[in-house]
Amino acid sequence: MSATLLIELLTEELPPKSLARLGEVFRNEVCNGLVKHRLLAAVPEDVHGFATPRRLAVLVQEVEEAAAERSVEEKIMPVSVAIDAGGNPTAALLKKLEAKGIPVSELPRFEKRMDGKTETYFYESRVKGARLDDVLAMIVIEALKKLPIAKVMRWGDSDHQFVRPVHGLVMLHGGRIVPGEVLGLTSGRQTRGHRFMSRDEIDLPSADSYEAMLEKDGRVIADFARRREIIRGQLDGAAGALQWLQDEALLDEVTALVEFPAVYEAGFEQEYLAVPQECLILTMKANQKYFPLFEHGKLSNRFLVVSNMKVADPVNIITGNARVVRPRLADAQFFFETDRKKPLASRVEKLAKVVYHNKLGSQGERVERLVQLAGGIARRLHADAALAGRAALLAKADLVSDMVGEFPELQGIMGRYYAVHDGEPDVVAEAISAHYYPRFNGDSLPQGNIACAVALADKLDALVGFFGIGQVPTGDKDPFGLRRAALGVLRILMETPLPLDLAQLIADAASGFPPGMLAGDYAVMLQDFMFERLRGLLRGDDQQPGFEPNVVEAVLALRPTRIDLVPVKLSAVRAFLALPEAQALAAANKRIINILKKTEAVAGEADVELLQEPAEKDLFDQVNAIAPKIRSLVASEDYAAALCALAGLRGAVDSFFDGVMVMADEPLTRQNRLALLGQLAGLMNQVADISRL
Repeated sequence: MSATLLIELLTEELPPKSLARLGEVFRNEVCNGLVKHRLLAAVPEDVHGFATPRRLAVLVQEVEEAAAERSVEEKIMPVSVAIDAGGNPTAALLKKLEAKGIPVSELPRFEKRMDGKTETYFYESRVKGARLDDVLAMIVIEALKKLPIAKVMRWGDSDHQFVRPVHGLVMLHGGRIVPGEVLGLTSGRQTRGHRFMSRDEIDLPSADSYEAMLEKDGRVIADFARRREIIRGQLDGAAGALQWLQDEALLDEVTALVEFPAVYEAGFEQEYLAVPQECLILTMKANQKYFPLFEHGKLSNRFLVVSNMKVADPVNIITGNARVVRPRLADAQFFFETDRKKPLASRVEKLAKVVYHNKLGSQGERVERLVQLAGGIARRLHADAALAGRAALLAKADLVSDMVGEFPELQGIMGRYYAVHDGEPDVVAEAISAHYYPRFNGDSLPQGNIACAVALADKLDALVGFFGIGQVPTGDKDPFGLRRAALGVLRILMETPLPLDLAQLIADAASGFPPGMLAGDYAVMLQDFMFERLRGLLRGDDQQPGFEPNVVEAVLALRPTRIDLVPVKLSAVRAFLALPEAQALAAANKRIINILKKTEAVAGEADVELLQEPAEKDLFDQVNAIAPKIRSLVASEDYAAALCALAGLRGAVDSFFDGVMVMADEPLTRQNRLALLGQLAGLMNQVADISRL
């Protein structure tokens, strides 16, 4: 008999930042376990998972009480091994049957059939299906073991371990309790509602009554997604003419902190708005989980509180939250005013006492490298090297400020405010903030050559330094954010775009380190690492599709170090692929490369005096006629026209391979033809390795 199955585990307050993921994994793993034991035909699309601060639950419809009996076929062993020359069972067969509990009398029922080239015995038996009562507790235990929990704990005198202490277990199949024990709890039908607004413990008459009764009697909205949308709607309503901070991560977190949400508006004194709004926003978000309100894009002195209590008169909640946030804002105000008493430049010398990495020296030594590198990059961009050097000198100074000491997330942001206060040039102040960009996938890029120079210097110094001491990212581990730094360099070079050579930038960054500090073949390893990041960046993803894999591979095969030209080359190759001659030329190019790989390299150009066949003479003439044009087009970065010009060679290339024996017996003729192919390959592969197409 099938019915709806409810499983609920009641706990102490679960980690809010991972609650949604815990609920999702618990739901999926329980369903997978039911399918595995054939108590559920397949995982339904509408499986209902629940997650609140104090519970994980799942509701699955049409779960069987017992799985159907089924036939199981098992391969026993080859007939030649199972039966001796006299037709009797061998000792090996008897031992196998005994181990499996199969009586010898069943031997006539064994089926003989070919297993590959061997005649083999197969045995079919009937197996009883699993009973829900027997396996459900184990399914739940296995699901809990697979939750993404970083740290577990024990409680009381129990030996059981979980992310938080557990207090109740509900397992209902329809209206029937499914017996079982999980984490020392015996299953029942009693659940608990809201910590303060609920009635007494709630007796659930059936699994299907769970969500409605919990909301009505327990004042708990168990569905995470529904609770989230209720909060979003209440925030929209409470904001009125103002705009609330649209922060999806914060919305997830407050959803994980409340069971029956209610949004209230509170405020703080106008004087605190003299503090940079980033400080106030971070204080309200990080410390209090409030949603700041904005008016015409500027922070107001109002904010929204997501409370776990819906009451008729919320005055105490509103005044209480306003009172709690005030000391936080006062601290931010104090830090800001104290920091501004010293010029930002005066903090630079303190960086000499801040360790950057025990093998790479102090932050002060790093700043010296950044000044040199940023100035050099600015010169290559025909920008003011002195301004770039000044921005690099001050870029890390706010790390030793009181505000950044309290809120590390504000590094760079506070440096810009302090630089403006000190009268530094605007371009220097902006570069101090922007040199951390891009901070994540899709983040904005630094604007202007000065900001780009400092941002590139910061990221390249980190990449070269850590690769040079062997601290290379492995697997999922990237403690120094080198993947993010590599993507940042690539995006700045490609999307700005900047006419800089990646290999030269790496060499410039390396020159700033003391002799002997960097070891190994770090430059090649770093380029490989960055090309791998570039490959993924160019291919895109489901949200933002990129270029076709074969197009990307064709361009990256030549390891282009002018990253700004890569998108143009990709577009040119994509256009070339649309030509009718493209596939034939790509195949011919692959054939040429394979021939040249198997022979000694032949330098120089083909000798016209050694040409014999009309087809090779024709190819020679066409290659030499078109070569200046293609070189000119490549030099002027008109890659699409250069590749299209190659299409005119198709007929001559086809005729050459149809009528000319490249590997002729006569050595001079053979070498001359190989030289001609070498010329052709060099001409065809200036933009991309078209054999990859």
